[in-house]
Amino acid sequence: MHQETTQASELGDLEPGTRQRAQLRARITDIAWAALIAVLLIWSVWSTVGVVRGATAWAYAAVAYVLLTVVVALRVTAARRGSRTR
Repeated sequence: MHQETTQASELGDLEPGTRQRAQLRARITDIAWAALIAVLLIWSVWSTVGVVRGATAWAYAAVAYVLLTVVVALRVTAARRGSRTR
């Protein structure tokens, strides 16, 4: 009986028109946002440590924190818009 329902569907998990395909873009976007935030956070901390040690100019840390703030604000805004449309 299980084989009959599999054959009748004929759609794989990630083919157009499936729920998994619709969710795939959202998952990839979430992973990309998380990766970008992680990289900017590491850069911010690394730059701050460099400033404290005197090995890095303060401008690098400032730019890192500004970019981190902008990206987090954009992510929060995108998440709010996404929750309103769903």
